[in-house]
Amino acid sequence: MTDIRHAFRQQSKACASLGSPLMERLMAGLADGLQSGSPVADAVLGWQGDPSPSADSVPLRLAGGLHALVLTGADPDLAAAYADPGTDPTRVALAAIARHPDHLLNWLKSPPQTNEIRRSIVLIAAGHWLTARFGLPLVLSELGASAGLNLMWDHYALQAEGRTFGPDAAPLTLTPDWTGPLPPAAQPSVIARRGVDLNPLDPQADRLRLLAYLWADQPDRLSRTAAALDLAGKVQPQVDRADAADWLDARLETRHPGALHLIYHTIAWQYFPPATQARAEAAMARAGAMATSDAPIARLGMEADGTTPGAAITLTLWPGGTTQSLGRVDFHGRWMDWRAD
Repeated sequence: MTDIRHAFRQQSKACASLGSPLMERLMAGLADGLQSGSPVADAVLGWQGDPSPSADSVPLRLAGGLHALVLTGADPDLAAAYADPGTDPTRVALAAIARHPDHLLNWLKSPPQTNEIRRSIVLIAAGHWLTARFGLPLVLSELGASAGLNLMWDHYALQAEGRTFGPDAAPLTLTPDWTGPLPPAAQPSVIARRGVDLNPLDPQADRLRLLAYLWADQPDRLSRTAAALDLAGKVQPQVDRADAADWLDARLETRHPGALHLIYHTIAWQYFPPATQARAEAAMARAGAMATSDAPIARLGMEADGTTPGAAITLTLWPGGTTQSLGRVDFHGRWMDWRAD
């Protein structure tokens, strides 16, 4: 079990590595500054469960609630502290925590759901690679889809080493630092898409929540997410409220002759209980045993694997059930080390 103060220090280091000095200072300050005696501090310090960034992510739950106060204008003092790039916002944040107990206690109830758009670079690259290999249109199933912003990856463009992959006039173009071979020039065709989440967010009704989980000193992430939320209003990606394993088991009952069924998850698998993970893997194995060359199944994962840097990209293909590494990627999609042939 991770101590709550250690969880904040862990998150501080993660924020530093992900390019947010404001959040680095805030998380480190709260690690020492939170003291019992107020409703929010007592809820955080007495957290029942694992508060660490790899489990319940309590520091980011609190950070999201604080950022929401800034985005809505509910706390001008905190907004001013966030706007000063050189300040340590801890003192002002502690005062805001005392002023807004009901608001922040509500935010502590839900885990962060960022729907980081730049993770779609993995999906775009893999989509091109799979299309070149199989020559089939794609059926998409996303596990842990949140608001479904990464269900629309085929609407985004990827720009790497002077080449662009994706549709013309894409509303978003993602430009990671790229190493390794480029994906093949085989434009994917998506014929169906659907996702699942225990707590799906609506791109319009939950717009504030999705923006608040981003970090205030990273305006590029905020603008990208806002553009994707606008696009979601037009595309309307469908995300069902359900247990991932139950949903996947039912979805895999339908075969798709003449199409490749791509199941994927990006920094979501760690949040599934072990029993859910086991049942989802069993469902994929059962369906994979029945896969054929004209109805193949692929599982694509972008997940932390205990090594650095970034997250591992793995791909399992059926028929056959072979798994291979496609490389590594920054958790926020700032860089890609693509290793696929």
